[in-house]
Amino acid sequence: MKNSIKTEILQTASKILEINMGAKPGESLLVVTDTAVSALIAQAFFDAASNIGCEAMLVNMLPRAHSGKEPPGAIAVATRNVDVVIAPTSKSLSHTQARTKCGCGGARMATMPGITEEMMASGGITADYKKVSKLVLDTRSILSSAKEIRVTTNLGTDVAFEVSGCKWKADTGLCCAPGCCINLPAGEVYVAPKNAEGKIVVDGTISELGLLSSPIEITVENRYISEIMGERADELITLLDSVGKLAYNIAELGFGLNPDARMIGNSLEDEKTGGTIHVGLGDSSTIGGDVMAGIHLDAIITKPRIFVDGRELKPDISQ
Repeated sequence: MKNSIKTEILQTASKILEINMGAKPGESLLVVTDTAVSALIAQAFFDAASNIGCEAMLVNMLPRAHSGKEPPGAIAVATRNVDVVIAPTSKSLSHTQARTKCGCGGARMATMPGITEEMMASGGITADYKKVSKLVLDTRSILSSAKEIRVTTNLGTDVAFEVSGCKWKADTGLCCAPGCCINLPAGEVYVAPKNAEGKIVVDGTISELGLLSSPIEITVENRYISEIMGERADELITLLDSVGKLAYNIAELGFGLNPDARMIGNSLEDEKTGGTIHVGLGDSSTIGGDVMAGIHLDAIITKPRIFVDGRELKPDISQ
């Protein structure tokens, strides 16, 4: 069984490098991982890169304390001096200054926080990313001129996001241009809103907490969380308080659009699940916002109704 999963992981790693990242012979490729991630995954990317003919390198670090915490300085420098970076880590490097500077240096980067052996073998990562890319770009086109997004759910979510003039980002899963950065599994459009007001009832997954057994209610005033209630509210408050006030910023509104992603209790995949939305807490500086918090947590909401400037949006994720 172990040999079987090892083969499947290597096949997925090869597909990601060739199709998603467009890796070519002679390019330099750095795999950044940590000791809390299966060594099979990092080794598979190293081996796949070597098979392509890349100058492959692999560096292992201790896990970061939370998502959004910067990697060691030496690793940050290294990411700016290669062509491709693959980051299967336990905590997210997506919302770090290291990732931003990596892109400014021209590297193509894929972050994979919380990736597991099982996720490398099935689910969202195995999607047809040409189809995912079309769906994501079509949805971004619809949202690009929006002024207000309102989200409601039967559980009590009723929150409005001011997005006028904000730049929507597309995580298509295809990253072949210099400076590009994607999350894998991919399949979302997202934005750093100017403002947010209302109630958010999270019934899916929250980064660091996993899949919730009962909802957490978050009250938002002038884009900042003013109250958190629910069975696991204290855990979320402790995470946010470990950083400070800026962690309470509503940093992101995202739409999951990957038809092959599943709700598995891992926010990396769950936030891409078609028909969900997610709200990011904390750092927005890496996605066009104005808050540099050093933490970014995603909270996933299932079965939302989405209204764009008063008109209901129903993305077709069956493509």
